[in-house]
Amino acid sequence: MSGSIVRKAMLVSAIAFISIFSKAQSSNTLPSSNVIEKTSKPYRILTTGKTVTIKSSKNIKSVMVWTSGGHRIIEEKNLNSSSYNFRITVNEKVFFIMVQLADGKTYSEKIGVQ
Repeated sequence: MSGSIVRKAMLVSAIAFISIFSKAQSSNTLPSSNVIEKTSKPYRILTTGKTVTIKSSKNIKSVMVWTSGGHRIIEEKNLNSSSYNFRITVNEKVFFIMVQLADGKTYSEKIGVQ
């Protein structure tokens, strides 16, 4: 009986010792030069059924659209317009769009159509 009390006392003291002398993991923060800032996109993608419209505050240089299976369905270059619309002609629901603006920045995102 006294042996189990001694073991319990040793267990409690070991847990107390570990909790008192152990250090928490340090909180390493990334330097400010490595922090990625989320900025708003200078364009909007609007879908109505199978019609997709891209409206931008800057001129759109090129647009590429492909299916989730990797099949390219639209590739338009040298658009130089602030808006572009097209109709989806394949029976897919999920697409990826890459928009390149006149300033050279490229954006891509996933969209769904009905």
